[in-house]
Amino acid sequence: MSKCAFLLSAGILALAAPAAAQDLRGSAANAPTGTENESPNTADIVVTATRRSERLSNVPIAVSAFGQAALQNSGATDIRQMTQIAPSLLVSSTGSEANASARVRGIGTVGDNPGLESSVAVFIDGIYRSRTGSGLNDMGEIERIEVLRGPQGTLSGRNSSAGAISIYTKLPEFKFGGFAEATYGNYGAVRLSGALTGPVVTDLLAFRIDGVYSKRDGYLHDVVNNTDYNDRNRYFVRGQLLFTVTPDLSIRLIGDYTHRNEKCCGAVYTDTREKLDPTPGVPGDFAINPAGNRVAAILRSLGGVLPSEGDPYNRQIALTPGRAYANLTTDYGVSARVRWNLGSTQLTSLTAYREYKSAGAADIDYGNVDIAYRPNDGNAYRQFHTFSHESRFSGTILNNKLDWLVGGYYAHEKLQVADNLRFGTQYGAFAACRMVATINAAAALRDPTRAGCLSPAGRAVLTPAVGPQIIGGIDRLSTLNDLGSTRDLYDQTSENWAFFTHNIYKLTNTLSFTLGARYTHESKSLKAAFNNNNTVCPAQQAALGPLLASTNPTLQSLAAGIVTLTCTGNSTAALTGVPFSDKFKEGQLTGTAVLSWKPSESTLAYASFARGYKAGGYNLDRSDLSATVFSTPRPAAASNLRFDPETVNAYEIGAKYSSRHLTANLALYRSEFTNFQLNTFNGTSYIVQNIGGCSTPLNGADHDNSSATGACTGSVGKGVVTQGVELELGLYPTSNFTVNLGYTLADAKYQHDLVGSKAGEPLNAALFLLPGSQMSNAPRNTVTSAVTWTPDLGSNGLTGLIYVDGRLTSDYNTGSDLFVEKLQDGFFVMNARLGVRGPDERWAVELWAQNLLDTNYQQVAFNLPFQGAGSRSQVQTFGAPSFATGNAMFGSFLAEPRTYGLTVRTRF
Repeated sequence: MSKCAFLLSAGILALAAPAAAQDLRGSAANAPTGTENESPNTADIVVTATRRSERLSNVPIAVSAFGQAALQNSGATDIRQMTQIAPSLLVSSTGSEANASARVRGIGTVGDNPGLESSVAVFIDGIYRSRTGSGLNDMGEIERIEVLRGPQGTLSGRNSSAGAISIYTKLPEFKFGGFAEATYGNYGAVRLSGALTGPVVTDLLAFRIDGVYSKRDGYLHDVVNNTDYNDRNRYFVRGQLLFTVTPDLSIRLIGDYTHRNEKCCGAVYTDTREKLDPTPGVPGDFAINPAGNRVAAILRSLGGVLPSEGDPYNRQIALTPGRAYANLTTDYGVSARVRWNLGSTQLTSLTAYREYKSAGAADIDYGNVDIAYRPNDGNAYRQFHTFSHESRFSGTILNNKLDWLVGGYYAHEKLQVADNLRFGTQYGAFAACRMVATINAAAALRDPTRAGCLSPAGRAVLTPAVGPQIIGGIDRLSTLNDLGSTRDLYDQTSENWAFFTHNIYKLTNTLSFTLGARYTHESKSLKAAFNNNNTVCPAQQAALGPLLASTNPTLQSLAAGIVTLTCTGNSTAALTGVPFSDKFKEGQLTGTAVLSWKPSESTLAYASFARGYKAGGYNLDRSDLSATVFSTPRPAAASNLRFDPETVNAYEIGAKYSSRHLTANLALYRSEFTNFQLNTFNGTSYIVQNIGGCSTPLNGADHDNSSATGACTGSVGKGVVTQGVELELGLYPTSNFTVNLGYTLADAKYQHDLVGSKAGEPLNAALFLLPGSQMSNAPRNTVTSAVTWTPDLGSNGLTGLIYVDGRLTSDYNTGSDLFVEKLQDGFFVMNARLGVRGPDERWAVELWAQNLLDTNYQQVAFNLPFQGAGSRSQVQTFGAPSFATGNAMFGSFLAEPRTYGLTVRTRF
């Protein structure tokens, strides 16, 4: 990261001033009244982070809130764009936008595996959304977004261990009005949005309808099929009714529907080099094979094109003809919110039913050689059916000294995941060539047009070298084409209920104590059925069985490699028709305690403790059906897919200052995670392990190249700790000029002496880099900055808009296994908006740019499926003989390039 970029970021300044708070019609019992409603500045908006309507400056927790103006200026239409103005938040997506992952203070859950719930929960109008991907939808006009940092284990409808994102949309109004907006930009982008609101029955019933249509060409070009990927094609509609039955009773009904049909998400080649160990026995060094990567050579011999090799930001890809990404997503539901003032007590009730379905057809090898794919036959999808209800009673007693709240929550969810991952029509030749190249790198020995990829010379040379059994195994690889899953089905049912209380007691006029507690009961059951036509796998296992048990390490390793290529991810017909089922129950007590002191109207100081929890679940991937625990193989069973709940103890001290011209928020935090739920992709399958720290030294066994060593004989405790500082500053020198700065220091690290679960199982060998390291997707330093100026243009009511924001991020690793090939250098992203607005903003014309400097950076890097093995990290650490060569190829999901356009808007 250059010093110039850092100075540019510091000079541009923070997020735009948030707009006024949401209209909390129906909650007047808790809303600030009288002079309290006259905010000293536009940043001190009303939030409901504690399920009470309070000014942001009075809330003794770490929360960032952004109103309509801030969101509109930054161009935020979904939660991913929130990262530009919230320094502690990072949102990324991978193979599908259904796979979004949100992180707060460096902590989050990789979203590719639907069996894992998010550590950062997403709520829209108080309703929990099952997975973070739903937050990547266009959501119409938004009143405000709150980013709550730290565990939300007491008041949020669903437990979350790292934070929560609460989105509040505009309510219906009893005055007729609305808006219309049209945007046109590069990549053929068109976005149309609008809303209409008004009375149905005066002072009794109001309505609101929001709609969004968005279409854009893709920014990745497929050079083989001459088409673009990562496009946008979606629409959204939401209808609302607001009943004010009496001044004390209001009912809000919401129905919404989202449809997305997009070709997403392509990936580019980022590192295709083959790494060698030049000096066996000397750790730390490596060399690049001057002859090139043998896996890349095999791909080219099969007709492969690697258009982004050496230049991933040319944004060129090559996909197999007839294979495509078909991400058809529907997300819809209805909800009812009731607020009823019963004397001095208020009842708040939220009831919702939602369905979410995302299809998953894809060319998962990300190249034009047909190695593996998910066909577009309707047998690859994830689908959620969720019913939830929450009721809260609140009020004040003891002469308003005690502000009390009690409530209950219930959720029932059915999750169905169907998968049809298959080997491609060229997999057999590719796998055989890989095996031949592993034995001998000489290209003359390979011929992908022949059985076993063996040229006559290759068969003559290798048969006596490794024996006929190994050669027979290589020959059988050629028969794997187009085999695999025809339909694997996971049916998971989850039932969650909880009781909670949250109470604020005023010890004095300036000193308050908050005590909250929640008991959560979770039960999950899983039924799985598999259909697979890969009969080659059992044949290989039977034929190579003697060599798998051989005392000859070379033959044993070769036989294991052949079986891995044949049966990867438990891709075998041996499980077809075998029923699998499992269930479990768990309960957790969580809560919070906060001591807050308000020595003056403008100043607040607080200290808090919170315990958070995220439920356990199942790894919905075949790869863990058969497991090895403490070096003992387990037969295939659904219970092998289970992982444990994640818990966290969090400590925080903070201070807030708010005046007419200045706001300042400071938080120092530390969160300790036990059984952190880690999900990582190793190139063939998903590894899910609970990460904990052993109380007794493992003497480096968690750093070695074995999944069998490093068991814990002591107790297992925290495995992840994130600690640091957050600072938010806002300057408001005049009514039309705002300057804000945000800074987050996140020291988010794995502990030493790591194990893979609370039972003390050894850490998976692929995760040897984790102990003592900074977590993935957790930049240590982040600065957000922006300036907003809305000067008067003459005396006719016209105003201008000049807005610039920036986000500076230090280096971080984007891969869960922390391989060096997945490093992302620090970078700086800038957005800008320039416009003219009419009197009372009845119309506006705005020019805008996202990623104005066209900064190149990646969201997530990953091991390209099946395309080699061994990272530079493994070669440097272990070297010969186990990792004398690392020829794994790596891909990446890139962030969007510069986009720009023109927006026109009218309000009435």
